[in-house]
Amino acid sequence: MPELSDLELERDGAALHRSVVRDLVPHMLAELPELPTGSAGIRIAGRPAFATMLAASGPIGRIAATAIAPSCRPVRAILFDKSADTNWAVGWHQDRTIVVAARHDVPAFGPWTIKQGLQHVAPPFAYLAATVTLRVHLDDFPPDNAPLRIARGTHRLGLIPEHAIADVVRSHLHHDCTAQAGDIWIYATPILHASDRAIKVARRRILQVD
Repeated sequence: MPELSDLELERDGAALHRSVVRDLVPHMLAELPELPTGSAGIRIAGRPAFATMLAASGPIGRIAATAIAPSCRPVRAILFDKSADTNWAVGWHQDRTIVVAARHDVPAFGPWTIKQGLQHVAPPFAYLAATVTLRVHLDDFPPDNAPLRIARGTHRLGLIPEHAIADVVRSHLHHDCTAQAGDIWIYATPILHASDRAIKVARRRILQVD
């Protein structure tokens, strides 16, 4: 079993699983596409090579299955790569949308958006609260390479109004989610999180899976 960090998913909203896919990183990098110039992320779909790894019985998917339910399945995967050309900061926010196969107008679901050809919708908060996000680190993420920063415990606060986010962030402890290649961070999808600009720019490739 992978070694865990001191953070706990239920209590803090995030936990680190060390060295889960360290031996698989070269294979994963060979299967992933190159990002378009100037883009920090691209949605990954239709990649059979990842089906086994992301399934509930696979090395990545079983982390989510253990945390929520054996019947869970991946619904969105995004490759991020913060390079010298895309070294921007991301302010504090909650992830508020899910990916669906097709649009059907249902009460309490909306607004709708299309991102890279995929239908996204903001669902009732209960759907987000039942979701976890995995960040599969394909490079090392020391403190100066812009690791994810979380506000611990904010996953339990429901949908936080935009005007209240700054006050909520100030009232909670923060944690920088540093990692080595092959580590996986799992976090509650609604947790408040942010990312600074990298101080020492290096490859920063992550496969993020909801």
